[in-house]
Amino acid sequence: MKLGLHISDFTWSGGAPELRATFGHIAQRAEEAGVDRISVMDHLWQIRTLGPPEHEMLECYTALGYLAAKTERVKLLTMVTAVVYRDPGLLAKAVTTLDVLSGGRAILGIGAAWNAEESQGLGLFFPPLAERFERLEEAIQICQQMWSDSDAPYEGTHYHLGRTLNVPQALSRPHPPILIGGSGEKKTLRLVAKYADACNIAANDLEQAAHKLDVLRQHCATEGRDYAEIEKTAQTRYDLGERGENVNQVIERLHQIAELGFTQAHGTLLRVSEPGQLDLLAERVIPAAEKF
Repeated sequence: MKLGLHISDFTWSGGAPELRATFGHIAQRAEEAGVDRISVMDHLWQIRTLGPPEHEMLECYTALGYLAAKTERVKLLTMVTAVVYRDPGLLAKAVTTLDVLSGGRAILGIGAAWNAEESQGLGLFFPPLAERFERLEEAIQICQQMWSDSDAPYEGTHYHLGRTLNVPQALSRPHPPILIGGSGEKKTLRLVAKYADACNIAANDLEQAAHKLDVLRQHCATEGRDYAEIEKTAQTRYDLGERGENVNQVIERLHQIAELGFTQAHGTLLRVSEPGQLDLLAERVIPAAEKF
């Protein structure tokens, strides 16, 4: 099993003046540790499960562009892009730019969006859920077309592009991988089966996560898709303890996640900015997970 690092909290010692240095150091140390990918959220305010909206938050593609310059190997993505925050043509261009400037390390993480409070607060477009799912499917189709040899128009229900020109083209072949986040059984997992290279499913409840994989398998059968083609990533967290007292429990949890069929755990490392936490991940957790 490979491990990814999700950075979702930027409220660190030193505040905004030190944020750039801390962020870059965390990414570089994570890469040295053997992390496979690094992600950030596509939010403009902190989400309430992690802290008050007034806490620090970075715009995701600007932040990933910075990490592209600070790292050399790790894959870079949002977990996940809110489809309605950017028109699909602009989104495809942003991910293409990240892919080119990172040397082919971009992943498009995308979902139907959920944060109405943030959207209303900043005046962002936020249609009803059914429409957001319709736009999600069209956005994926547009990205696929812009990453192809065709620059033909695109005519959908919600999006109308006169020419899907994308120059320079992405370095990743056949295109940057598409990861759809979420585990809704009727719509999200159906879209995974139909379009995605990877899924991301919460692994807080292992029995529920196993059920979601079964649902995905059923959708793949309906769509005529090989279930094995889709990378299964599990959203989790690494709470290693202040002095590493929880390391063994984290390793056991990762083992259980791997046994369900997930090949990538993608998690938030609690206290990531504190000395020693990334060392514990590097020295004890990643070597153990590689054996699963």
